Amino acid sequence: MEKLIAQFLRLYLMPGMVAPSDLVPPVSLVSGDDLTRAIVIDFARGRHSAPDQHWTELCAVANRLQEAYGFPAPAVSITGASSFRLWLSLEEPVPLGDARRFLSMLRDEHFPELDLQATTEVELPPCLNAQTGKWAAFIHPGMGASFVEEAGLDVAPPLAAQLAFLEGLESIGKAQFFDALVSMKQGDAPQAAAPAATEPPPKDGLLLKDATLEDIVRHLHAMNIEPTFRHLLRPD
Repeated sequence: MEKLIAQFLRLYLMPGMVAPSDLVPPVSLVSGDDLTRAIVIDFARGRHSAPDQHWTELCAVANRLQEAYGFPAPAVSITGASSFRLWLSLEEPVPLGDARRFLSMLRDEHFPELDLQATTEVELPPCLNAQTGKWAAFIHPGMGASFVEEAGLDVAPPLAAQLAFLEGLESIGKAQFFDALVSMKQGDAPQAAAPAATEPPPKDGLLLKDATLEDIVRHLHAMNIEPTFRHLLRPD
């Protein structure tokens, strides 16, 4: 657990939160002087939308950030209820107002139909959702479509796998973040060329597109993780 907390401190939490006793849920992502190192976006399942629309929207946002602005691959989590979360890590703290402005401009420039809001308090996965009795956890992006109906696990996920998901992540540099803000303000976000059909996935992280089971197993084995898919089984 200490190694997992170290990754939260490396990626998302403000300096000063250094002891497990400080991480009482929900955890604030914003310091007393309104600085943050994380932009966490909720994608909740809508009552009147398509069953997988919230997952499709998360993929669209994550892919746009990587393809248009060169951001590193973000983390994806399930909440144990009916929502996905997208986790963006900032290398250096920025004012909360800038984080909110970033999402507002991203929406205006690319996703006018979405309500993109930054979550300022979160429960750090893996954790049990008290309302549903399901576990929140970080997931491999290629498996997101498996959770569109029920975004939670029946059993606690292996800590080694949760740790491995975070260890491979990189943070968005300060200059990179503000360059994206300027690009969106000017409306000149670069358009990435479509990759050739035979081009392998980028080495710094898969885009959030559905992967085959073989892709996922190969990816986890590369991180010395033996995957278990017990939570995907359903009785006949």
